[in-house]
Amino acid sequence: MSPLRWTCKSTRQLADLLTAQGHPISHMKVAQLLHALHYSLQGNAKIKEGKQHPDRDAQFRYIHRRGKSFLGRGWPVISVDTKKKELVGNYANSGQEWQPAGEPVEVDVHDFPDPDVPKAVPRGVYDLKHNLGWVTVGCSHDTASFAVESIRRWWREMGHALYPQAEQILICADSGGSNGYRYRLWKVELSRWANETGLDVTVCHYPSGTSKWNKIEHRLFSYITMNWRGRPLTSYQVVVNLIAATTTDTGLRVEADLDTDVYPLKVKVTDDQLANIHLHPHHFHGECVLPQSELEVAFVGVSGNTLAEEHP
Repeated sequence: MSPLRWTCKSTRQLADLLTAQGHPISHMKVAQLLHALHYSLQGNAKIKEGKQHPDRDAQFRYIHRRGKSFLGRGWPVISVDTKKKELVGNYANSGQEWQPAGEPVEVDVHDFPDPDVPKAVPRGVYDLKHNLGWVTVGCSHDTASFAVESIRRWWREMGHALYPQAEQILICADSGGSNGYRYRLWKVELSRWANETGLDVTVCHYPSGTSKWNKIEHRLFSYITMNWRGRPLTSYQVVVNLIAATTTDTGLRVEADLDTDVYPLKVKVTDDQLANIHLHPHHFHGECVLPQSELEVAFVGVSGNTLAEEHP
């Protein structure tokens, strides 16, 4: 037996090689022999997550307890993130939809982006209690200012009416991206929004590499993708309309709007600006330790003029 246990050659290629070596065989027989040896066609399995924080399970349990506490008091718990940026134009969109036979939607052969038409940036807010989604479709950059603006719009258009008596809000977010724990601008913008609403705001950042557990991914974004499968996103308004038309049998409803403001990159937050925000770490992993230069989980809370941040 050869030490080779896996090959990318097809059964026809294997049959040709064996025949050339004096072992005439058909590709069908090769397939039968491989199955008899318990071989099958398999792709890569994404299961190795690398080194984990020893308190990783405790981190998720902490976030879960915080969510239950807020929901039990009738306060909002939202999950936020940015969906994949989408090309706007007559480009192919993956998936299929029912069309008259032989009449597919005709799109451009090449997906070369138009430099004059920026990608659509869908920034979402998912309300865990009411199973409602809000998506702000941006035409600029995915910055911390844009991230907080999407929350501001959700609160103004949906959240305030749903939670008129709310005193606090819990925001669950990934540890990276425009709402990453490292960004000063994210903290400053959250503080400004907290001052506008008078809400006490707490943000729980999921551990690094666990964004798929962020509920907005599988409770909102996945259904948006299914809803517009096979449809070219020819304009920003089409993107907004398709997102707003997303529903599920379990009651998911989504609202969306278009944000045409420009959000510049590399906005600097000075030490003096950051000093005006008071940081208050929580009791759980609030010591701001960065094991191996990577933060595993962070918690940020804003209370009026006060911002509290928790790191492991």
